Amino acid sequence: MLHSNPADSEQAFGVYIHWPFCLSKCPYCDFNSHVRHAAIDEPRFTRAFAAEIAATAERVPGRTVSTIFFGGGTPSLMQPATIAAVLDAVARHWRIAPDAEITLEANPTSVEATRFRGYRTAGVNRVSLGVQALDDRVLAELGRLHTAREALDAVAIARNVFDRYSFDLIYTRSGQNPDDWARELRLALNEAGEHLSLYQLTVEPETPFAALHAAGKLRLPDEDTARALYDTTQEICAAHGLPAYEVSNHARPGGECRHNLVYWRAQEYAGIGPGAHGRLDIDGQRHAVATEKRPEAWLASVEASGHGVVADDVLTREERSDEFLLMGLRLGEGIEIARYQAIAGRPLDPARIATLHQHGLIETTPNGRLRVTLPGFPVLDAVVADLAA
Repeated sequence: MLHSNPADSEQAFGVYIHWPFCLSKCPYCDFNSHVRHAAIDEPRFTRAFAAEIAATAERVPGRTVSTIFFGGGTPSLMQPATIAAVLDAVARHWRIAPDAEITLEANPTSVEATRFRGYRTAGVNRVSLGVQALDDRVLAELGRLHTAREALDAVAIARNVFDRYSFDLIYTRSGQNPDDWARELRLALNEAGEHLSLYQLTVEPETPFAALHAAGKLRLPDEDTARALYDTTQEICAAHGLPAYEVSNHARPGGECRHNLVYWRAQEYAGIGPGAHGRLDIDGQRHAVATEKRPEAWLASVEASGHGVVADDVLTREERSDEFLLMGLRLGEGIEIARYQAIAGRPLDPARIATLHQHGLIETTPNGRLRVTLPGFPVLDAVVADLAA
């Protein structure tokens, strides 16, 4: 079974900062990331981040920040001074918990790795590296700008500089078989610390990979091979002491990414920067907030009105409870049944629970939690849809 640490602190509050720029756009990526050939005006963006933090803090004052996450894009293209200034802005408007987790996503190129000590000095205490593969041919196919050697060197630097580090790999790649993946995964686990993110490659609409796939030029493993790759992942990681605590994330107990747990446990977080999303609790209602995606338009909006918010919707009970199910059942710890009932204003359908139980896809725990079983995870979307119906 997936391990868990279900000490749900409902008070957790995360801050997500989105840096939207990359040196190049990977062909599988559908994130809000942009390539700019002119130099980015970092001081101007820093002022805008500070303004949006101030505007958000006016709406949700008095919070204690438990996690901060710099995502992208490629945040490791930012100067350490920019990171320090943004963290100062957060600290001016909210209290930062003494043990706050402060993560920065980084590309594992030698240039960016040279900044790691600067990020540590700025206040970052955890780094997440986008390694993606440990094979140079595959890295080129994935549009990555680093080699396998460079990636391993960056991981070694991260290990020396930060107490906590993680890296990502992508599997179910074109032509991949379980034996090759097992070898690559064992190599990765030898370099891993307390956390590893392992994502199945999905073809997202309107990406270059989608066009190649439609033209028959990108062939991904069939369903049976994909399942064998998934099973290989679970077995090898568990044997190395990094079982899955979420569908795509593996950690030693206590090494989980606390920021991502804020999302999966349906807690509160602010989204700052172009295309960032937030969930804010205001006057007993949950607001789903989103900002302008285009970096220059976001910048203009913040400079004109103090924020870049383009959507601010109060979620209905049904929307909240569906989101709680969708996010919470991704976790090995599952969800607290009583909390679902409190959010939804109604219990889960006992008949549906019984049927999924019968098929071995879910289980209930003595302490009142509902969780998906290991056989249930590959069909998680169907399980969630059935429970939410």
